[in-house]
Amino acid sequence: MTIETTSSATPAVEAKSSTLRIAFYAVMGVVLLVLPMFSGDFYINLASQILIAAIFALSLNLLVGYGGLSSLGHASFLGLAAYFAAWFFTRGGVDHVSAAVIAILATSVVAGLFGLISLRASGLGFLMITLALSQVLWGVAFRWAAVTNGDNGLSGMTRPMPFGIDLNGAANFYWFALIIFGVSFILMAIFTESAFGSALRGTRDQPRRMAALGFDVWMIRWITFVYAGFWGGVSGLLYVYYHKYIHPTSLSITTSAEGLLSVIAGGSGTLGGPVVGSILVVMLKNYASAYIERWNMLLGFVFLFIVLVMPEGLVPGTKRLFNRFKGGAK
Repeated sequence: MTIETTSSATPAVEAKSSTLRIAFYAVMGVVLLVLPMFSGDFYINLASQILIAAIFALSLNLLVGYGGLSSLGHASFLGLAAYFAAWFFTRGGVDHVSAAVIAILATSVVAGLFGLISLRASGLGFLMITLALSQVLWGVAFRWAAVTNGDNGLSGMTRPMPFGIDLNGAANFYWFALIIFGVSFILMAIFTESAFGSALRGTRDQPRRMAALGFDVWMIRWITFVYAGFWGGVSGLLYVYYHKYIHPTSLSITTSAEGLLSVIAGGSGTLGGPVVGSILVVMLKNYASAYIERWNMLLGFVFLFIVLVMPEGLVPGTKRLFNRFKGGAK
């Protein structure tokens, strides 16, 4: 009797959860589509920054939320792709498409090498190794002035013109970033919802049991590490296109920490969580800082509130409170 009740209730709960998730994505999609129609350039540019940050956070979420591998060095891939694209375009004399392909391939190769080193450890050890590797790249960017121009950064970058469309306008660049974001979101959703994604979650929850079942835990994590590095590189391309400039701070621990905060604040292990977290962090960084000098302190208080009230993150926490409120109303 109990078994029948449980089995009949589970599909209903899953269907309700799926409906809420679809509704959330639909609302988010509508907002993103209509935003340029009712906003000025400032808010459109702000939305473009959010999209770039969201791709970066989503890529980091593959490691943190789905793989259980907390990283403080994910800015390596954003900064590397940006530096490669800027250097090959401004000093190598290649076109935007070739520079972008070289940047993404090179970043993915570096991600593979970093994965070979980082995945020798897990937990705190993994976090410290990724942080150390990122700091090495940050130091190289500062000191190898002949290539990176040191503290002055690389300038002279321009935005590409896909199909002859000028991306220098705020609205045009926003649509470009939105298309890239949509593709990345869908492909990362397919990745996490696939059989491989299920295996990845298994290595997060029960690595020893997965290994006993014949799964290559290390290889699953390494493939995910490279895939996350790839999308981190994509966010780096958009980053350098937006700013038309790249500086060593893009490789710093602050950039990695902001991505990690976005994932945790929004809800790790979800697709909507990093997007919501990116909105929160970018809004506080770019909008609240105009009114509050120490916006970092405000971000700390907001993050503390989230940890205390919704430790699972804003998206799962809001869903939990909504279900509790709905249940209490009944």
